[in-house]
Amino acid sequence: MDYKDLANLIFPNVKDISYYEEKYPERDLPEGAIVTRFAPSPTGFVHIGGLYQALVAIEVSKKTKGVFFLRVEDTDQKREVENGVTDIVNSLKDFGMAPDEGMISDTEEIGNYGPYKQSLRKDIYQAYAKYLISQGKAYPCFCTPEEGEEIRKKQEAAKIRPGYYGIWAKCRNITVEEAAEKIKNGEHYIIRFKSPGREDRKIKHKDIIKGNVDFPENDLDIVIIKADGLPTYHFAHAVDDHLMRTTHVIRSDEWLSSVPLHLQLFHELGFKTPKYAHISPIMKNDNGNKRKLSKRKDPEAAVSYYKEQGIPVNAVKEYLLNIANSTFENWRRANPDKPMEEFDFQLNKMSVSGALFDMVKLLDIGKTVISKMSAEEVYENSLEWAKQFDNELADMLKDKEYALKVLGIERGNKKPRKDIAKWSDVKENIEYMYDEIFYNKKQEYPYQVISDKESIEKILTLYMEKYYDENDDKQTWFDKIKALTGEMGYATEVKEFKANPGKYTAHVGDVSTVIRVALTSRTNTPDMYEIMQVLGKSCVEKRLKKAIENLK
Repeated sequence: MDYKDLANLIFPNVKDISYYEEKYPERDLPEGAIVTRFAPSPTGFVHIGGLYQALVAIEVSKKTKGVFFLRVEDTDQKREVENGVTDIVNSLKDFGMAPDEGMISDTEEIGNYGPYKQSLRKDIYQAYAKYLISQGKAYPCFCTPEEGEEIRKKQEAAKIRPGYYGIWAKCRNITVEEAAEKIKNGEHYIIRFKSPGREDRKIKHKDIIKGNVDFPENDLDIVIIKADGLPTYHFAHAVDDHLMRTTHVIRSDEWLSSVPLHLQLFHELGFKTPKYAHISPIMKNDNGNKRKLSKRKDPEAAVSYYKEQGIPVNAVKEYLLNIANSTFENWRRANPDKPMEEFDFQLNKMSVSGALFDMVKLLDIGKTVISKMSAEEVYENSLEWAKQFDNELADMLKDKEYALKVLGIERGNKKPRKDIAKWSDVKENIEYMYDEIFYNKKQEYPYQVISDKESIEKILTLYMEKYYDENDDKQTWFDKIKALTGEMGYATEVKEFKANPGKYTAHVGDVSTVIRVALTSRTNTPDMYEIMQVLGKSCVEKRLKKAIENLK
């Protein structure tokens, strides 16, 4: 009996690997095209680090007219969570990052290199495991979990490296006949890779991001097919990335230490090795200490957080590009209106150490992104978000015509206001423009420099009786506020006020503030002339009268 007989005994019904090599040929793509993937496990929520990896993978594939595909690595079925695949698919969709190929729902996929769910590729992995057994490069291991534990304890007691290797690999040298006998007797087994490596030898590897790295060779006889017939991550990775014709494996740097094993698997399977790019994790400053963004401690670690907060998709993507390539910020400054897709993203310019996550910077980008949108875009995005997360805002936006006027205030200027960073900010920014909310709230009137009731009442009364006309253009409107300022004995120009510190108690800006606070109960709002135009005459007068009443 030889290795081929043993392989046939273990996997009698699987196809020869030549079938799969023919079924999944080299891709017909332009020279230099990069084929890469996002390959998460459906074992929990999608992490922002995962989205970051996917964005990088998309950037490099798009730039080279290549392919970006989504593969779901669901071989660890004990850890799989409900709707895990759906969450992954939807998260990519939500951020405009749908794959060219791969899973497009929990059960549907597109592309010719599937199935794109590892649990559906069992026959494929077994075909390649059979090939390795027939070559004497893999073997059945009959060690029980208890025996494995015993080996580990002995290694610990002897203070040596744990693992199934060398003299500790008990089943490595059993004969083909012994193995066949055990199988025929119904003994349980798994399939292990027979590593040709030695730990005292070094391998040199060039990572696209990390540069030149040296490792000891892999000498572990890792499990490649588990007792349930499904592969381990390492084996599935090699088979899938070969058959799906992946050219670049872009993944988290926690996998960097697996490179010697993965290169060995590719070599022993006779596959061409892909290029590797290991991305450093996104870090967080925690009281002066850098640590990884944590699923447990940091709400912003979950991709769903950005959707719930209503941070614009483009803001998140711009921020991640900012983290990915330090040259992006200068490019954006020089090209404020170009789509981010035009940025020349470079894998080898990624940071070797982890970038720090900065929520303040992300929200600043959010403000810039929203400030460039039209009132219609802000309306559509706000409404879509509100329908899911804020019924009160959705209700406010029912009157589209009025909402567009409100959202259009100070929009489209050369220097638009940047007061909305995310869709969850919209309500707080516009609610004073809605009478039903304005009058239902306990009114606070935070008058500033001019704070005595008598002066405030006089300003508001005079303004209504003598100076307010809704048909005035902006210049006339402001000239009238200056005239009112003069009548009150205040400085009509700020510079005049500053030049004569003892002469005046207030200036035209302070008079404007009184009117602004009376109208909106806020000291800081967009352009007051535009606000009054949108509110309309009867509303303005009603609010000013209400403010006067409030003084008594």
